[in-house]
Amino acid sequence: MSSSATPHGATPVGSLVSCAYNAKVTHYKIKNAYGTSIFFGDIVKWADDNPNTTIAKDTGTTACTPIGIFLGCAYTDPTTGQFTPNQYFPASVASDDIVAYVASDPFLIMQMQCDGAADQDDLGKNCAIVQTAGSTAIGRSKVAVDISTVATTSTLPVKIIDFVDGPDSAIGDAYTDVLVVFNSQSAFGTGGHQLLNATGVG
Repeated sequence: MSSSATPHGATPVGSLVSCAYNAKVTHYKIKNAYGTSIFFGDIVKWADDNPNTTIAKDTGTTACTPIGIFLGCAYTDPTTGQFTPNQYFPASVASDDIVAYVASDPFLIMQMQCDGAADQDDLGKNCAIVQTAGSTAIGRSKVAVDISTVATTSTLPVKIIDFVDGPDSAIGDAYTDVLVVFNSQSAFGTGGHQLLNATGVG
């Protein structure tokens, strides 16, 4: 409900360029013993860990360079020796076969909660991200839209394209639920979604 602060990260709900959203994910490696937990709904990016490019949590707030949204992972548990699917990646897991499932569509539509009230005038404007550690109990991200930063500023990472209007959500709620896309201000330049970034990773 958007009357209470329950941030849940970024939940993919559609695509700007697809008639029917098919929830497709891409499989990417996570570095053995990577030291940061990544939760379902976190924004992630390609990172050069020398010598390989792997997935890392994008901790940016006023700017991000995302490859997509983390939707779980799997790895061989170093304690049990069993291949283990998980809603989130626990920091520092020592395994050579960690695979992240990432929604990597650069035109992804995502549902997110704001950390305050948003109104109709915020439609089409850009915002920063609030980065908060996720929940290990349920494996969900707590990333939210920083509505206090709403502006026309082209470098902010997400753009509000709609509001979630329903029985438990309405425009102007104390913690408004919104639909956002990654801001394409830097398409074919620097920054922005990495699949639209003319600069390579490395």
